[in-house]
This record gives sequence, structure tokens and C-alpha cells, in this order.
Amino acid sequence: MPAAYLIVESNISDPEAFKKYMAAAPAVAKAFGGEYLVRGGQMAVLEGDWQPPRLTVLRYPSFEQAKAMYDSPGYVAARALRAGATACFNMVLVEGVDAPPV
Repeated sequence: MPAAYLIVESNISDPEAFKKYMAAAPAVAKAFGGEYLVRGGQMAVLEGDWQPPRLTVLRYPSFEQAKAMYDSPGYVAARALRAGATACFNMVLVEGVDAPPV
């Protein structure tokens, strides 16, 4: 079963309010097998005109586990903490390649 990746583009407009979300979301992600791979950090646009203010990438053991996390009561509560803290928050879930280990 391939891993799944949750990719988030965000623009934090209220850092103090966003801290409440960041205090709650990682524990929920971890409970469903989520692992943060990217959380902000240096970025360079190599092609195209996409200029995301901030990117976050999480890996989950499966698409189903990531979707279950998103729909869980814990993450519903974390999302409520994020309300009004971002000027933009776009999230996509994508299934990875089911390739044999190297």
C-alpha cells in the first residue's frame, strides 16, 4: 500500500492564533501515523509562477489514514482553532507511488 502525502499551502495572518492550531494539530497527525516532512523553511521556485507563502508536507502510511485524520474529531477541533488565523489555507491529499523498496 503506498504512502500518502498531505500538502498544505498557507499564509499565516495571525501568528498568535495560528500557534493554537500548531499546538493541537501535530498530535492528531501523529495519532494517525502522520509525519511532518516539511514545515515552512527555505523554498525556491524553480519553474512556473506559483509563489506559496509557506508549505507544509506530511507523510501518512496510507491515503485512508490521512483522510481519517482529516475527518477525525481531533482535527475538526484543530481546524476550528485555525479559523481566522490564515489569509489562505489550501490542502491537498495525494497518494504516493507504490514502488518496491530500494
